[in-house]
This record gives sequence, structure tokens and C-alpha cells, in this order.
Amino acid sequence: MPTPTATSTSAPAPAEARNRLMLRVRNAMDRHYARPLDVPGLAASIDMSEAHFIRTFKAVFGETPYRYLQRRRVERAMFALRQSRRSVTDVCFDVGFNSLGTFSRTFKEIVGVSPSEYRGLYPPVAVPTCFFKAWARPSSFGEAPADGDG
Repeated sequence: MPTPTATSTSAPAPAEARNRLMLRVRNAMDRHYARPLDVPGLAASIDMSEAHFIRTFKAVFGETPYRYLQRRRVERAMFALRQSRRSVTDVCFDVGFNSLGTFSRTFKEIVGVSPSEYRGLYPPVAVPTCFFKAWARPSSFGEAPADGDG
């Protein structure tokens, strides 16, 4: 039976440990994407200076924390624009942008079209007929009618 080697029981390599820290920070950014970016707080949470944190984040993920957060906000906005009829302005503020102009410019830069044009590319999805028929079918459980009769 082989015995464990020193490498199998030792601490993770420095690059692996760094990547885990960065993933932890990125997950926190994803959970709180609508909040303002707090680089000093994120850096302090993993015992790094701000400058080192930004350099490390970019080395691991290929973009700065600020750009990553902008892209994630635009991705969330894309989903909201496809799934809801909320105004572009409401979606802008819901995903964490403070300015409609910045949102529109960033959205177009990342997606290639304006938020309004993007919404036009994805018309509302109709409710499937099978779902509507099942929803409208009278119940056999004896509930009171929805309009209050009976």
C-alpha cells in the first residue's frame, strides 16, 4: 500500500490559495452586485492592500473588480429586460447603476445594442397553452370561486 507523499498532505500551493481567496471575494461581489463596489472592504476581507487586490483580481479573472461588477450588472439587466416589463430606468437602478447614462453606455459597450433595442430583440414569452388550460381548469378540490360567488 503506497504511503501518502509530502505533497498530498501539505497546504495548497500559493497560486491555488490565492485563487480560492479571489473566488470567495468574487462570490461576495455576485451576492451583493447591486451595492456600490467597496474595494477597500473587499481587499481588507482577505488581508490585501487595495492595489495588490486589484492586480491579483485582474491576474486571476482577466478584468478589474470594477469591470467585473459592471459586466455582472449588465448580465442581470439583460435577464430583467427579457423577463419583465419594468422600465429600463427601473432595471438600471435595480441592478446597481446610479446613472441611466452610464448604464446605457456600459450596456451598449458590453452587449452591442442599447437596453431598449435589446428588449425589442426578445419579445415577451407567451404563457404555454398547456399551462393556461391547466390553470383555468375548474378545481376538483371544492374551493370557493375566485370572484366570491357561492
